[in-house]
Amino acid sequence: MSIIVVYLYPKGYKMTTNQSVASFVKSKRRHLKLTQPQLANKAGVGLRFIREMEQGKTSLKMDKVNQVLNLFGMELGPVQINRNIQTNEKG
Repeated sequence: MSIIVVYLYPKGYKMTTNQSVASFVKSKRRHLKLTQPQLANKAGVGLRFIREMEQGKTSLKMDKVNQVLNLFGMELGPVQINRNIQTNEKG
């Protein structure tokens, strides 16, 4: 079984923790003082999608996730992971 880990790292951005997509979107939305309905409208996705995304639903359509992330200058993409960290988390 393969595990895909997605981290958001814009150019020049430093993260201090492994921030999930859910917490990233929620914190950016709150920082911009947007409600969930406002964010959904601006991103062109449904309110239910925003709610599920912020709650950490694991099966979301990548194109819709990118629609939301694009508002913050981000997109999903592959990021090389440190195999030592991944191995230690399993054990």
